[in-house]
Amino acid sequence: MTGRIHHRPMTPGDGFFADIVGGADPAHVREAGDLAATILVRGARASDDPQIAERIVHLAETEGLETLAEVWSGAPSDTLAGSLWRLFLLRSWVYADPERVASDYEAGQRRADVARVVAGVADPPGPDELRRMVDDVLRGIARGDFAVTLFRAAAFARIVAAGRAALGESTHEEISRMLALSEQLEAAGHVEIEHSLG
Repeated sequence: MTGRIHHRPMTPGDGFFADIVGGADPAHVREAGDLAATILVRGARASDDPQIAERIVHLAETEGLETLAEVWSGAPSDTLAGSLWRLFLLRSWVYADPERVASDYEAGQRRADVARVVAGVADPPGPDELRRMVDDVLRGIARGDFAVTLFRAAAFARIVAAGRAALGESTHEEISRMLALSEQLEAAGHVEIEHSLG
């Protein structure tokens, strides 16, 4: 026997949780993120405003990538919110290091001919061409078939993954992450096709 006196655990009153200052309820953030993604994807197509596509392209710049991450990064990859997060993340990555992306893409395009055609990047794939391509992919959210938008982004990521593997300058984790991104975007594209047929 230790001689320790055991006390019954203290239970907080009703006001305890109400007084804790913290972030927003994760369920509400997810619900808001899903609603915003639906409005962005479905609503953009219903609009006649030609500037909507340009606003979508620059959404991460105007709202902040951190804000998009807060509402969309936790969403499953096959949802609208999850796929939008991955598209904006891909664009931000291309803009952050276009020279490396161009090098990875050029090395990978010879190893993924079908994906190269789907991605739709000008040849030769320099930094400016890749920035134009990724912006054009995001414009597809408003102007085109969203499934095609996702398939183009998936093909692009697959080529970059192949290029990273071919060049041997990336870690296994970096290659795997890019390949996973490609697979997630492709799966989201198939979900979008099922949604449009249903």
